Amino acid sequence: IDPLVLGPQPPVPGNVVDWVFVELRRKEDPTIVVQTRCGLIRQNGGITSTSGFGNIRFLAEAGDYYVAVRHRNHLGVMTAEPVALSATGASLDLRPPSTSTYGSTAQAQAFGRTALWCGDVNGDGELKYTGSGNDRDPILIAIGGTIPTNTLHNVYVSEDVNFDAQVKYTGGSNDRDPILVNIGGTVPTNTRTEQLP
Repeated sequence: IDPLVLGPQPPVPGNVVDWVFVELRRKEDPTIVVQTRCGLIRQNGGITSTSGFGNIRFLAEAGDYYVAVRHRNHLGVMTAEPVALSATGASLDLRPPSTSTYGSTAQAQAFGRTALWCGDVNGDGELKYTGSGNDRDPILIAIGGTIPTNTLHNVYVSEDVNFDAQVKYTGGSNDRDPILVNIGGTVPTNTRTEQLP
């Protein structure tokens, strides 16, 4: 990525914090992905093309499509209904709670906005804090597996759940606690499943 893209830029204010994967899915069968594109996500939640300027462009025919958004260590989300895409484009904002999404409780809510559920460290489409295939153990393994106070610094890995460029298992701003919070916060055996068909 061009270093200039990482700074504040018009037309979307805010720095680039990561990338996302955007999918167009068939109106008749949302399990079928028609096209995919990568996009850059900014601090304000806006998504721009990988050049850092303008919108993501698809080469699909005009029509109605479900739109899904995925991220490296978050549960993906999809529109509840197809979105009309024309030759001049379309606008979609998944941040307002009023934007309907597919499934049940598909997004987290905070500060009057919705967001993707974070913590899918192993990328299996489910948030798990305990048991086999959980998302907590890879964090401990990433820091060495035996000393829970170890920390990895200046990293870009799935185990960095809170995006602070560190992997921490214990202490303030650790990467384990968001997983527990996102499955309900009190029952560690709860799970949360990605709401994509």
